[in-house]
Amino acid sequence: MKINNSLKAADLKPAVTQAFELAAKKVRAIDRTWPPEKGAPVFTVNGKYTSRGWTEWTQGFQYGCAILTFDATGDKKLYQLGRQRTLDLMLPHVTHCGVHDHGFNNLSSYGNLRRLMLEGRVKYNEMEELVYRNALKCSGAVQAMRWSGIPVATPNKHSANSKQLGYIYSFNGPHSLFVDTIRSTRILGVAWKLGHVLMHENDRRADLLKRSVLHGLATSQYVVFHGDSSHTYDVPGRTAHEAIFNRNDGACRCRSSQQGYSPFSTWTRGLAWAILGYAEELEFFATIPAAAFKAACGLAKPDVVKVYERCAKETCDHYINDVTSLDGIPYWDDGAPNLHKLGDWRHKIADPYNEHEPVDSSAAAISAQGLIRLGCYLGKTHGKRYLQAGLTVAKTLLDKPYLSTSPRHQGLLLHSVYHYPNNWDHIPNGRKVPCDESSMWGDYHLLELALLIQRLGKGGYVTFFIS
Repeated sequence: MKINNSLKAADLKPAVTQAFELAAKKVRAIDRTWPPEKGAPVFTVNGKYTSRGWTEWTQGFQYGCAILTFDATGDKKLYQLGRQRTLDLMLPHVTHCGVHDHGFNNLSSYGNLRRLMLEGRVKYNEMEELVYRNALKCSGAVQAMRWSGIPVATPNKHSANSKQLGYIYSFNGPHSLFVDTIRSTRILGVAWKLGHVLMHENDRRADLLKRSVLHGLATSQYVVFHGDSSHTYDVPGRTAHEAIFNRNDGACRCRSSQQGYSPFSTWTRGLAWAILGYAEELEFFATIPAAAFKAACGLAKPDVVKVYERCAKETCDHYINDVTSLDGIPYWDDGAPNLHKLGDWRHKIADPYNEHEPVDSSAAAISAQGLIRLGCYLGKTHGKRYLQAGLTVAKTLLDKPYLSTSPRHQGLLLHSVYHYPNNWDHIPNGRKVPCDESSMWGDYHLLELALLIQRLGKGGYVTFFIS
C-alpha cells in the first residue's frame, strides 16, 4: 500500500463528523425496524439488515454503534437507546457458555457504557456502574471456562518459553483455536483488573489474566506464521484462521480455515483480528506492574511483551506489504484463486466492483485501528509507519465508495464480506461477486476507528480498559 506520511488525525475531522452523522440516522433506522426476537442483525441484503444463524456475536455491536455515536456526537437519545437495549437484552450474552465472542458482544455494550460513566461523559450512578462491572466480571469468567490445555514438551520462543499453554476454544469445540479470539480475550483482562477469578471444583482458582496471556502465546505459536520454519507458506505475519488440536493428547495437528480460502493463505479479517488484538493487549499490559503480571501469570512481563510485540509488528507488516491494494484495502483472502485475474492488484486501487474476488472493507476497518494503536504504542520514532498506514486506510474507508451515504441503505460501511466460501454474502443483480453490502461488525469497527481518530485529533485517546 502507499502510505500517506503527511496525514494527521485532525485532517480527518470532516470525514469522521460525516460518518457519525450518518451513523446516527442508520442506528435509529435499524432499531425501528429490527425485531429483537429475530436475534442479532448480521449483514445486509439489498441494503436491509438480515440475520444469519451461526452464533449470536453481533448484537453487542448493534447497541455499541448507538453508544459510540453518542460518545462522538453527544446525542443523548442514542445513549439512552444503547443503554436501554443493553440492560434489556444483553444479559444472555454475559452467561453464554457456548461461544468465544464475549469480548465482542459485552465490551461493545456493557464495557462502553461503563467507560462513558467513568470518563464522566454521563452522570455517575453507583448501582448502574455496579451492574456494568458485574456483567463484565461474569462475562470474563464465563469466557475463560472454554479452556483447553496444551502439553508443552519443549518450550518455544514464540510462546515466551512458557511451560504452560492453553486456549479459549472456539464454538467449533475444544479442539479449535481461532485467530479471532485474540481480540475477545480482552474481556478476561477487564475482569481480572476488576479483581475477579474463575472458580472450579474444589475451590480451585483460575487466574483470568494468566488464561488470557497463555491464549495469546498459543495463538503466536500455532496460528501466526513467523517466517522461521521449514513450512512452504511461512510468510512472517501470515495468520491461519484456526489451529486444530488432538484432544486425546492435546497435541497440535494442523492449521485450518473456516472462512478463508486455505489454511496457508491469509484470510484478511483473521489477520485483522490479530493486528488489533495484539496491539490492544500491549496497551493493556503497559498498565500492569511487572510484579503483578508475574504473580498472575508466572511469566516475566518483558518476555511476554516481546512475543506480543513481534506478533503485532509482523502482522501489521504483512498487512502493509503483502495483502492490501494501493489504497490500503484488502481483498477477502490474499490467496483467493481468482486474484491473478486482477493483474498486479497490490499496486492498484482496490476495486470492489470487479468480477473476480470481493474486497473486505471490514478487515480494513479492524486493521486500521490496530495499525494506529500499534503506532501510538511504539511512539513517534518506531511507530510512525504504522500510525500513518492506519490513518491512510481510515481516509479511504471514510469516503466513497466505502462510506454508505444513502438513507435507503441501513449499513454504514459498504463492501464487507462475511463467509465467502459458504456463499453467505449477497451478490447484487448484474454482479459476479459480493459488493455494496454491510456487516454489523464492519459498521461498529468503522465507528470505533472514527472515535479513536476523533480523540487523537483532540489530543486524547480511548481504550477498552478503564478503572
